[in-house]
Amino acid sequence: MGSTLRPGDTIGILGGGQLGRMIAQAASRMGLKCHIYCPDENSPAFEVSEMKTIAAYEDEQALTQFAKSVSVVTYEFENVPGETARILEQFVPVRPGPHALKVSQDRLAEKTFLSEKAATQVAPFIKVDTQAELEAALMELGGQGVLKTRRFGYDGKGQIMIRTPEDIEGAMNKLGNQPSILEGIVPFEKEISVIVARGVDGTVKCYDPADNYHKNHILKTSSVPADIPAETTQETIEMATRIAVALDYVGVMGVELFVVRNGDTTELKVNEIAPRVHNSGHWTEDACPVNQFEQHVRAVAGWPLGMPTRAHNVIMENLIGDDVNSWEAALLEPNAHLTLYGKAETREGRKMGHINRLSPKS
Repeated sequence: MGSTLRPGDTIGILGGGQLGRMIAQAASRMGLKCHIYCPDENSPAFEVSEMKTIAAYEDEQALTQFAKSVSVVTYEFENVPGETARILEQFVPVRPGPHALKVSQDRLAEKTFLSEKAATQVAPFIKVDTQAELEAALMELGGQGVLKTRRFGYDGKGQIMIRTPEDIEGAMNKLGNQPSILEGIVPFEKEISVIVARGVDGTVKCYDPADNYHKNHILKTSSVPADIPAETTQETIEMATRIAVALDYVGVMGVELFVVRNGDTTELKVNEIAPRVHNSGHWTEDACPVNQFEQHVRAVAGWPLGMPTRAHNVIMENLIGDDVNSWEAALLEPNAHLTLYGKAETREGRKMGHINRLSPKS
């Protein structure tokens, strides 16, 4: 099987949420079909895909049939079981590869990879499996830190901020005594992110970094251009490129970083990587000729990457829970572009859509 798809071929997508939906829409525009595989029968991506499979990620028979119906497999979330990727890889290319999944699914593996293989700075971290190990690690990190489960944490889930002795008591119990890491607290000025893409041929393209603002641990806005010095922008892009190359990555990836001021100097520390299209890259939909979803499709299809140039300044706002009720008002704004995800039920903390507000490029 060749590594390059042709128009009319089918991309398999694991996961049926809004990211899978937007990947499928981008693929359709370029004459490619999609087959969505997801256990949730109410997945919003099903509405825009020619084919769907509703089955568990551990269902070997369903996975085999799925793999035989597509030319390449990608995914919209990073917690795809490793065994799922292994089964699929027997039949069809999986892009990004299982190595990227393995690294990003375990915070200890991720931090170790970033610091040792990708030559990037991260917060100090210590492996923690018991309450006694947590207390010893806190002594090493000055009595404060962020305790995080090694797996399955997102949007603030699976982590506890430890600043006082009261926070330490029973902390491992609160996280279910799962394997964890303790990270040192980074005195960051802001969080930024960069969307990086790498093609099958090794070409790397980066979008402009975005300033990210979180509300209740969930991304609320991403603003571009980020308010950082030009040399910091360049360093951000160089770091994201090193990570993609070190992973032998194919596809689009989100790289989240902390900006730390030390007097007159600015340091960058990588917070985490997400081996998929990323919420903080939604601004590219309306501000760039080739957005992150098309770029991802191009990469996994083995096609040339597009230029990630930006034509506008933009503020992307997530519509979380009841925020979605403002959709009509957004339609009346002259430079606002509304995207809704087609989710039937509105819940607190659930991402329902987003708005991109454009202004002249600076």
